[in-house]
Amino acid sequence: MNMLLQLKEYGQSVWLDHIDRDLIHGGGLKIMVDEGEICGLTTNPAILANAMGSDAGHAREIRALLRQGHTPTAAYEKLVIPEIAAAADMLRPVYENTHRRDGYVSLQVAPAFADDTAGTIAETRRLWRTVGRENLLIKIPATEAGIPAITQLTAEGININVTLLFSQALYERAAYAYLDGLEQLIACGGNPAPVASVASFFISRLDTAVDAIISSHLNQCGWIKTYNALERESLRNLSGKVAIANAKVAYERQQAIFSGPRWDALAAQGAQKQRLLWASTGIKNPAYRDVKYIEELIGPDTVTTIPPPALAAFRDHGRVRSSLQEDIASATAPLSTLKTLRIPLDDIASRLLSGGVKQFSAAYEKLIDAIPQPLP
Repeated sequence: MNMLLQLKEYGQSVWLDHIDRDLIHGGGLKIMVDEGEICGLTTNPAILANAMGSDAGHAREIRALLRQGHTPTAAYEKLVIPEIAAAADMLRPVYENTHRRDGYVSLQVAPAFADDTAGTIAETRRLWRTVGRENLLIKIPATEAGIPAITQLTAEGININVTLLFSQALYERAAYAYLDGLEQLIACGGNPAPVASVASFFISRLDTAVDAIISSHLNQCGWIKTYNALERESLRNLSGKVAIANAKVAYERQQAIFSGPRWDALAAQGAQKQRLLWASTGIKNPAYRDVKYIEELIGPDTVTTIPPPALAAFRDHGRVRSSLQEDIASATAPLSTLKTLRIPLDDIASRLLSGGVKQFSAAYEKLIDAIPQPLP
């Protein structure tokens, strides 16, 4: 049996973390949607840069747009926006059949606005109008500037994908920003029912960062004086375990935030829960099982967005069980160990957020810089 289809039985939605022209126009996306393998799609500047850079047809079209007087940024959007809209149209039946639960396509605000609240709001409004699809999610990084923008835009009825979440504290801020926005929308007489949001909690990137710190501590002689033998063994045992533990705690917090009197009042008005979306689910350490970050985070009211190689691997040999809520006390123990060993998770998460914004900025700038000039 196709193991991807079994995830639905556990209340988890599968979204594809990829887009390119062939996927949209070659029929690949439609096949996966029709067969029920995926019910949404996510993109980011790095994915779009790879898609644009690998397609010779894009280069020809961009040259033609430049000859017409478009700037490189405008030419890029002239190609990307229709593909995002086309993907949204292919997913529209899912959006309707699931009563707005799934069927979304994500498009990220340009990384240049990550530290600009007003700019993020204006750019999100523009992209929302330009794409013109109800089943669009605009991705906004969870920076200090991004959090108030999320509240304002939710209050305007715009769907938001809060991205680059690594810490519990920042996840809670993102969740409450969504609730604040819904309350403001209702207070102004708006209908919250069509408004959707996901909180993209990153997985493998966190393990990669923590594993590097663990390796550094164990391989530097100076750290022998800092850690005793038992602590060094605890360090070794932490490798590859922190990200899953961190995600499970976030899920517990999500369950608590979206319950009780405050949420009940919003739900009574038709509001949708903001679901956690597991992002960065591809394996970066070849020593780990290739579907580790999919198998260990299966649970209800969640989304997992999966890049094509991991999707193919899970389809082939994934194992499905209700893993997200398994033995929470033992599963989250690595976070306590991390604290005992004086490794500051919040600092790591903060650096990953900043680094993620820089990485997306670099990908976006590389894409724009690589746009070919029109031939004479």
